[in-house]
Amino acid sequence: MPNKLKYILLLFICVCSQVAFAQIQRGNNNQDDPQRRINLRDTGTTSGKKLTDDQMLDSLRKKQDRKKDSVVFNSKFIRITNERLLRDSTQLRPLDTGLYNYENYSPLLQPRSPKISLGNTGLPARSLLFEPSHTIGFEPGLHELDPYMLRPENISYYRARVAYTQLYLVGYTGVKEQIFKITHAQNINPQLNVGFNLNFTGSRGYYSNNNVLAQNVSDVNAAVFTWYESKSKRYNLLGNLIYNNIKAPVTGSILNDSIFVTGSLDKSSQPVRLPASYENWKGASFYLKQFYYIGRIDSASNGKGKANILPTQRVSYTLKYEATKYEYLQNGSDTYNVFPDYYYSSNRSRDSLSVTHLQNDFSYSFYLRSRGEKVNKNELKLDLGLTQDIYSYGQYVSDTTLNQYGVRVVLPAKVQNNSFQDLTVKGRMSYKLSDRAALEANVQQIVQGRDFGDFLYDAKLTLAGNDKAGKIILEGYSQSSTAPLVYTSWISNHFIFHNKFSNQKTNSVSFNYINSPLKLDFKAEYFLITDYLYFTAQDNGIDAHPAQLGGSINMIKLSFGKSIAWRRWHFDDYFVYQKTDYQSTLRTPQFYNYASIYYKALFFNVLYSNIGMDVRYNSTYVAPSYAPGLGQFYNGPNVTFSSYPVATIFLKATLQRTNLFIMYDYANQGLFSKGYYTVNRYPQQDAALKIGVSWSFYN
Repeated sequence: MPNKLKYILLLFICVCSQVAFAQIQRGNNNQDDPQRRINLRDTGTTSGKKLTDDQMLDSLRKKQDRKKDSVVFNSKFIRITNERLLRDSTQLRPLDTGLYNYENYSPLLQPRSPKISLGNTGLPARSLLFEPSHTIGFEPGLHELDPYMLRPENISYYRARVAYTQLYLVGYTGVKEQIFKITHAQNINPQLNVGFNLNFTGSRGYYSNNNVLAQNVSDVNAAVFTWYESKSKRYNLLGNLIYNNIKAPVTGSILNDSIFVTGSLDKSSQPVRLPASYENWKGASFYLKQFYYIGRIDSASNGKGKANILPTQRVSYTLKYEATKYEYLQNGSDTYNVFPDYYYSSNRSRDSLSVTHLQNDFSYSFYLRSRGEKVNKNELKLDLGLTQDIYSYGQYVSDTTLNQYGVRVVLPAKVQNNSFQDLTVKGRMSYKLSDRAALEANVQQIVQGRDFGDFLYDAKLTLAGNDKAGKIILEGYSQSSTAPLVYTSWISNHFIFHNKFSNQKTNSVSFNYINSPLKLDFKAEYFLITDYLYFTAQDNGIDAHPAQLGGSINMIKLSFGKSIAWRRWHFDDYFVYQKTDYQSTLRTPQFYNYASIYYKALFFNVLYSNIGMDVRYNSTYVAPSYAPGLGQFYNGPNVTFSSYPVATIFLKATLQRTNLFIMYDYANQGLFSKGYYTVNRYPQQDAALKIGVSWSFYN
């Protein structure tokens, strides 16, 4: 009986509410108020049928549920992909919100790809380990600021059920360095996603930086991107527009070469050889890739409840346009003889190289595979493509000339320019016997143009056992590439080269074993390099110039990575051994090791934290020198620096949508030495307290 009274009372309330709302509707002429439209909508009267008590109760519950949203949006509503994952099929990955490697924010300090540099983040850098290039065709040969450039292949694309925004900030004591990044992505509709990236990097050197604006790093990267996928899953469009402005001071090193021996000094007052000298790279690019699936479309589970879209035929077209300007600017006389000579001006340099690149890429892909549950077995794929690259470049220097009125003025003078094109034929064949065995081969050959004869052939065999056995990857490649522009035809205020070099040829084979359950990976690589290109100088000289080694270089590289977990303790280690018969030419350390040990803890039942220490170490090696105005690391004086471990103590944690870290970098400064070098005459950063935080918003 009490239950019946409840239903009768509830029904009476519903009827009264209906009458009351009906009176309000008749008395209100403002039909454009969305809130009122929600309140006035009554699902119990739309059908014109009399509802039962249970139906009226359900209607009331729906009204109550609409008053509050019980859904908590998080990273599960965001999926991410990139061009590589979309190469063969439509693949999506969950958003990475973890803490692994979170403290290694700088591109210079990545555990498996460490860099040497002129000091702090934003300055010229190159790989510490031997990492050969896998590109063919034309290139300027300037790569010292590549770690800070944003390129089309770096862009990530999103599928966001809710708008996603991430704010990322890193800074440390004394405002010596600041990094700020914004990422935003949202779906306009289920098929179209748009977003943008905005990155700022600023840092100041330790030496001679008082009130010297030219000594500040100032980097800006900006990108707008979009991804469209049709409802039928057959058509995809990827697009992005990128802008880069990278400014890096080049001081020519400090005068005091015994800075870590003479005791405590005011480093900001220590003079440098070039107080007003810097490189500035500016560039913009437009990228558009379209591909369309023809014929039957299959799908295969990725093991996580999601299905990857697998086409049977695909045609694609890519349009890319890039315009980049590389500048070197120097004010003041070369008092301390940093440069070997000057050709246009003794106290002022305005060297620049402008390169434009237009690329059209066409490809056709054909797939043969089994149907049904065995879609991952017996799959044959063939790609055929043709790429047209159109280049135009011009080089300028600052020179004194007479204008039309007979007055001497300083103007940029074009010293060389050229336009040409390359046609590259591409082919790729892959055969997947099952999800445990696959063979892949790639061919790239330039068949017409300035760089005719360049090629890159590679092959890969993957063999996998069960989940505990791991997998083996056997790879090999052969490459022949034309010498970059800076080696063969270069005109600037301090360096002029006119050379003819043979193609550099690289042959390599490798064995890679990966065992995910054991968190272990091992890789053995062998390289045979013929006609190696590099920059060198006379004994103890500063006349950096390109050279080519007539013989062949043998290089062995062994890499080993392992992670160990015991209760809440974790230990990650990555070790590399390199050995070459031309150690004086390939100036890299024989040993490199990165180790991280940390303890996982939960504070206040909400703060997931890792407390630990990272240690980096490399064996001694003959340090390279750096040539300002040329942008090249070269084999200069035979200087070998002592090598000691560099330790970083850190605390990193996550709280709901926020990740943060607090780290004391180079915490052991003064224990073994007062400082260290990776490049001749360019001391590295001192110990510093650094703080980083990222916020993620889903709404």
